[in-house]
Amino acid sequence: MKLVPLADRVVLKPIVAEETTKSGIVLPDKAKEKPQQAEVIAVGPGGIVDGKEVVMNVKVGDRVIYSKYAGTEVKLDNEEFIIVRQNDIVAKVED
Repeated sequence: MKLVPLADRVVLKPIVAEETTKSGIVLPDKAKEKPQQAEVIAVGPGGIVDGKEVVMNVKVGDRVIYSKYAGTEVKLDNEEFIIVRQNDIVAKVED
């Protein structure tokens, strides 16, 4: 199956956070923070949303940081994805 976002939505695959700290301490699941960094998997076409023209500023393969509690979590083929609106993406991560 394939997720195809509509309008100004973007499908993200969260980048899993480290399970140990830099000093070597292993973190239990409850202590882990929800990841806010993700890879863009699919991008909607943009267009007119709420009466305004929306141009998509991200593309497939970009690494982004998104709002902490944004989006809809979806599990498909045993993989977890988050579907967010483009305005929930706060930054691109560039090397």
